[in-house]
Amino acid sequence: MRISPIEEFPRDIVPVEIPPHTTMLRGIGWDSNVYLVRDGREALVVDTGTGVNWHVYAEIWEREGLLNGVERVTIFNTHEHFDHVGGNMALADWLKGKGIEVLFAAHEVTAKTLEKGDDYVILAYSYGRRFEAQKVDLHMREGDALKVGSLELELIHTPGHTAGSSCLYLDDGETRVMFTGDTVFKGTVGRVDLPTGNGWKLQESLERLRDYDVDFGLPGHGWVIKDWRENIDEILGWL
Repeated sequence: MRISPIEEFPRDIVPVEIPPHTTMLRGIGWDSNVYLVRDGREALVVDTGTGVNWHVYAEIWEREGLLNGVERVTIFNTHEHFDHVGGNMALADWLKGKGIEVLFAAHEVTAKTLEKGDDYVILAYSYGRRFEAQKVDLHMREGDALKVGSLELELIHTPGHTAGSSCLYLDDGETRVMFTGDTVFKGTVGRVDLPTGNGWKLQESLERLRDYDVDFGLPGHGWVIKDWRENIDEILGWL
């Protein structure tokens, strides 16, 4: 299986390379997109989908050798919804079975929700499934740095879609990427009518995100955002 350059961006489950550190797997069905960031012997997984297709993503990583030599993986959840967190434990168990240390990280609001297993917010029942409460190792706050090898990703708390919604910003000197979860997509935003959603806070979050220099916005669903400020300006215009 080849890695496709970002310009081709296929609709099937082909890994998309965002050089120099990131690989994107387009979510299957209701799954969020799943991202892998690697530097040296450490890696970061951003969101894990519903858990229905975790083995497909794992198989692709293994087939492409993307985890060869990795000793520690941090799984970061952009927010509390089941389509982003449902695969957490299955992927963690698989990684641990390969002898890889696994840590979980999230904004402190999301972390507390996951540790309580609060399905009022997580919404596993909407997918006909259950979410088991889990321990989150790193409770993060605005401005905290998530370290992956020599890389540092800045956490930006962006409430609106949910109270704990957060983005991760990576500027490695070559490429500037923003992992946006469901805060902002290409041409639209995440809904705000679910528990802990807030439209006014979402607008404030978008206004803050607009100030960042971003080459590629990497959303929780759909297409890569390559016109960052123009995309946010268009959304703010109708929001």
